[in-house]
Amino acid sequence: MITFKEVDESAIEQLMAIETACHSHPWTLKIMSSCMGGRYFNLAAFNKNTLVGFYIGEKAGPDFTLMDICVTPSEQGKGIAKQLLRQFIEYGEQQNAENLFLEVRESNTRAIALYERAGFIEMSVRKNYYPSDNPAKNGFEDAILMGMALSLGFS
Repeated sequence: MITFKEVDESAIEQLMAIETACHSHPWTLKIMSSCMGGRYFNLAAFNKNTLVGFYIGEKAGPDFTLMDICVTPSEQGKGIAKQLLRQFIEYGEQQNAENLFLEVRESNTRAIALYERAGFIEMSVRKNYYPSDNPAKNGFEDAILMGMALSLGFS
């Protein structure tokens, strides 16, 4: 059974292990550490006592951004990312966020499909945003900016 809880700096090594396993160009330890506390929030997924996934979000005024979401490769395909994303959306609703945003590599079709099923829509493309090892991409890959309106402010 998967359980969820917020984590702090003491989990940074576990977060970095998952981050490194999931991304071709992972965050650095410095970036990960800077996203603990303050305007950032997170939720980690645990299988028994083992951290198997997480998300990191950022509050920017009335909007929240999903900065990172990862599930350890051996646990992918089991619905954990979907549960984490659902928790991110629910947290935004509980905190009265107006909009939710995220960026995703254009090549990450599984993540794009997950976000679309959850209700996110494509809003824009950021050209040459992510570094890429694909020679056909000349060292960079586009980011798809996606968003979801939670509250339009009508009463």
